[in-house]
Amino acid sequence: MKFYDSLGPNPRLVKMFMAEKGIELPSEKVDIIAGNNRKAPYTDINPAGQMPSLQLDDGSILCETVAICEYLEELNPTPALIGTTPEERAETRMWDRRVELKVTEPLANGFRYGEGLPMFKERMRTIPQAADDLKALAHDGLAWLNTQLEGREFVCGKRFTLADIVLFSFLDFGASVGQPLDRDLANVAAWFDRVAARPSAAATA
Repeated sequence: MKFYDSLGPNPRLVKMFMAEKGIELPSEKVDIIAGNNRKAPYTDINPAGQMPSLQLDDGSILCETVAICEYLEELNPTPALIGTTPEERAETRMWDRRVELKVTEPLANGFRYGEGLPMFKERMRTIPQAADDLKALAHDGLAWLNTQLEGREFVCGKRFTLADIVLFSFLDFGASVGQPLDRDLANVAAWFDRVAARPSAAATA
């Protein structure tokens, strides 16, 4: 297999997932600053021009971070980062979806339409006037999550999962692009610090 890597929270979360499992794969860096992900030869691999991608041994390509992580989990089931039972897997997917809809998606678009506008305005439809509202939506989602994390070690309770990796990767990215973590959200802040202390976070920073 071969991992197509770049800057950004999406490649990072897959790398952090792999680090937790001890998976090492050959990789190729794609320069997204130069826009190389939006043109051939990369678009021959991933027509959507998104990062990252995983080329399988048969030459086929997997895109989308959750799909890549699910595939890697099936090949390398321990340690389980999605789950070992139908109930655990469903819980992880539920929380990952909540994290994406409430926090990471508005956070990412708030960046693309705000601080990242010079980079993205020629590559995709952008809505600059929506940037501040999207950032506010991401903060609202974190405030809701703060209440849900009361008494929990991780998003899924005592289990460290893909949902934690997704959320951490985007919050750490957000802090570097004008969306710092609100430390008044004490449960989220404590959770963030716990995840930041993991070797996988340091290895992929």
